This record gives sequence, structure tokens and C-alpha cells, in this order.
Amino acid sequence: MNRVTCSNCGAEATVSRGSYHFIESGLDDVVLQGIEIIHCDNCENDDPIIPRMNDLMRLLTIAVIGKRYTLCGEEIRFLRKYLLKTAEQLAQMLHVDKTTVSKWENNADKIGDQSDRLLRVYALALGDGLETKLKDMIECFPAIEREQRHIGIEIDPSDMSHRYV
Repeated sequence: MNRVTCSNCGAEATVSRGSYHFIESGLDDVVLQGIEIIHCDNCENDDPIIPRMNDLMRLLTIAVIGKRYTLCGEEIRFLRKYLLKTAEQLAQMLHVDKTTVSKWENNADKIGDQSDRLLRVYALALGDGLETKLKDMIECFPAIEREQRHIGIEIDPSDMSHRYV
């Protein structure tokens, strides 16, 4: 184990490999597998060392788009932010009112089937570096279940792979 300084309290901390609950993504159920984590015993702070962040966010976007259940609020918000759009801009793209987008993102209303798929297509088409996955992802759309379900996503940054748990 390597010794480093804690970014939170300045005490000596250790670096080890492990799983990290990646809440900073804005999604509740994402775990990064086998990454280096700086842990401070003094203040219990954990800082992940995340390699290739842009690639990781692209992979996470692909994982959200490829999920076989209707998008939930946090996933809609994640895709909107990935696209660098405001709620009003996304509403204009989808031809809905901005309050509708807000209701979707807060799980007050369920997104409709057509809006769900259109948002996925926008994220694939407009997202940075995702165009190579477009055909494969769109071909999965008929298999998307109408049920809305939170599912976990585990990401292995070492080989940029993902799986649903």
C-alpha cells in the first residue's frame, strides 16, 4: 500500500484497490470495480483515483442507454447533463414542456415510451464519441421493458466494460 496525504484533513492516508460507489456520477447504483482508492483512517474520507474519466463517462452513458427498462428520473437527468443541456433545452428537443422534464427527473411522472427512446437516440447521436455504438443500441430498443426499475451498473475502468447487477 502506498501512503499519501488525505485531501480532506491532510493526515496520512493509504492507497488500495477496491470497489467504489460512484455517487458523483449522479446515479445511485454505479460501482467502479478494481480502482485505486485513497482512504484516510483519521477522517474516514475516501477519494477514488479514476482513470480515463471521459471514457468512463461515455461508457456509463452507453450503459444507461442500453438498459432494458424505461429510464428513471436520475438517468434522465444524467443523460441531460451529459448532453450539456438545460431542462428547457431538453424539453425543446423532445417537444414537451420544461415542467414535464422536471417531473420526469424527479420521478413525479414516468417518461413515455417515445420520449424515452428519443432521449436515448439524442444521447447516442449527440454525445461525444458514442456514434460507433448507435446501431447496436437502437437495435435493442424493442426489447426495452415498460417497467421502470433501478438497476445497478458495475464498471471496470481497466478494460472499460460494464455489466448490470
